[in-house]
Amino acid sequence: MGGWWGDLALDEEDRIDAAEASRVVKRTFRLLRPYRRALIATTAVLVAFTLCMEAGPLLLGETINHGIAVRHPRMGVVELAALLYLASAIGMAISERAQIIMVNRVGEAFLRDLRNRVFRHILSLSMSYFDTEQTGRLVSRMTQDIDALEMLVQQGLLVFVQSILLFAAAVILMVVLSPLLFLVCLVLLPWVFQSSRTFRRRSNVAYLTVRDRISQTLSTMQESISGVRVIQAFGREEHMVGTFQGHNRAQLDANVDAVRISARYFPIIEFTTAFATAGIIGVGGLMVRHHLTNVGTIATFILLLSMLINPIQQISQLFNLIQQSGAALSKLYTLLDVRPDVAERAGALELPPDGDISLEGVSFTYRPGETDPVLTDVNLTVSHGERLALVGPTGAGKSTAAKLMARFYDPTVGRVTYGDVDLRDATMDSLRNRVAVVPQEGFLFHGTIRDNVRIGRQGATDEEVRQALEMIGALKRFESFPEGLDTEVRERGSRLSAGERQLVSLARAALANPAVLVLDEATSNLDPGTESEVETAMHVLMEGRTVIVIAHRLSTAERADRVAVIDEGRLVEYGTHEELMGAGGRYAALYASWAGGLGVVA
Repeated sequence: MGGWWGDLALDEEDRIDAAEASRVVKRTFRLLRPYRRALIATTAVLVAFTLCMEAGPLLLGETINHGIAVRHPRMGVVELAALLYLASAIGMAISERAQIIMVNRVGEAFLRDLRNRVFRHILSLSMSYFDTEQTGRLVSRMTQDIDALEMLVQQGLLVFVQSILLFAAAVILMVVLSPLLFLVCLVLLPWVFQSSRTFRRRSNVAYLTVRDRISQTLSTMQESISGVRVIQAFGREEHMVGTFQGHNRAQLDANVDAVRISARYFPIIEFTTAFATAGIIGVGGLMVRHHLTNVGTIATFILLLSMLINPIQQISQLFNLIQQSGAALSKLYTLLDVRPDVAERAGALELPPDGDISLEGVSFTYRPGETDPVLTDVNLTVSHGERLALVGPTGAGKSTAAKLMARFYDPTVGRVTYGDVDLRDATMDSLRNRVAVVPQEGFLFHGTIRDNVRIGRQGATDEEVRQALEMIGALKRFESFPEGLDTEVRERGSRLSAGERQLVSLARAALANPAVLVLDEATSNLDPGTESEVETAMHVLMEGRTVIVIAHRLSTAERADRVAVIDEGRLVEYGTHEELMGAGGRYAALYASWAGGLGVVA
């Protein structure tokens, strides 16, 4: 389709209107301010390249006028022009190499900083954002959208700027040399513009169709390979081959249609160039006869003609890539404009080293405007050093209450305090240092066991990591591995068992040494072989801390200092295990059900 960008087609989400495009351009220029000097230098090199390109036709024209097409040729003029032409060619080669390097250096540095900015911003967003936003869309921002910009930087941006400069310089030179001959060219430009516009529109539709047909073909192939056992079991090979052949034929037809569009467009451009050349020669010949111009100017115009028409063709083909890149920037800027719901206020306070943690008249909804709150008017205090078990059926709100205590969310109504300080008034650093959360399933990142434990506290030494593992009784287990603490856990910790992953999570918490520990009972998904080891580690970790346990097994609630029963978003019972059993209420019923063999209340 005439260029490496020919296979780019725009979906609706790749399009932005003029107002949004203007906002994107302005914001991009603001982000480019740190690169001002590099941009100025790059622009100077681009201008130098353009001048060297335009110098060739001018030198040829001057050579014809003053060194060849005269009664007494001046050979010195020809030799000087040859030297100047050689110098311009060398300058063009040097500036072309320099501009490629400089444009890519600035562009790649901008993309590097943009990636860093977007990634840092994603990690700063509140949990409420991730409740509604799909992970795939966020990954798409960092992959597909950045890839579109990468393609623009590496290949399209240089061609785009060069085309604009060459077109502008060619127009200026033509107008200065001969306004009348320029009018001859100007008559044909609307035809070139309209043809390029039609080509861009039709080619976009054609390549969207091609992309859709390729997707169908690949989907059929992938599905057939994945389900090959079923296909062979029922003898459906020929049926699937026929389906694949149908999609493959449709893909061929779509590609042929796209080629036909190119086959119509490029001859038009070639014909227009030839027609304009003929017009320049014909009109120019008459002008020479009447002494209105000279032969050198005609030759210059013929050479400049390609610099007038080719940029229009190049920009037309680049349009989809530029649109796609603008849409990608718009999506990234929209993401950067998302403000976290849970943020640190100006003048935030350091939390005290220890204190009671309380929910005071707390109601909460995950989405504004929801009529059924997850929690309603909850009042609950966990004294310093106390172990509280949160108990209730699935969806009752116990996990939400724990998340509010860790300030993953802010209450819709009421407040959560630590040492009489509203968590919304606390610094995020002091909050994360005081409160640590161990989830039900330990999540490990790619790296070593040592790296994953060190996540618990930035800057922790190797010895402190060892001490954290020793504290929970897991050091010997991990040091017995062939690579010890330098064992690679692989993606999501797949090299370790579920129990070992949980031990690493507990070691993180031990390294963080928080005053408050929130446990989404860490043994509920473990096999009996590792459950006892993890439980031992948990008991060691709980010593001397305030602990909030989301109790899936009521044996945990039985060992807690107090039990809070949450049902349908309300705190329905609160007291010790013995008190609640004696009351014969909701907790007693749950405990009787669990003791009768269900085993888990979650």
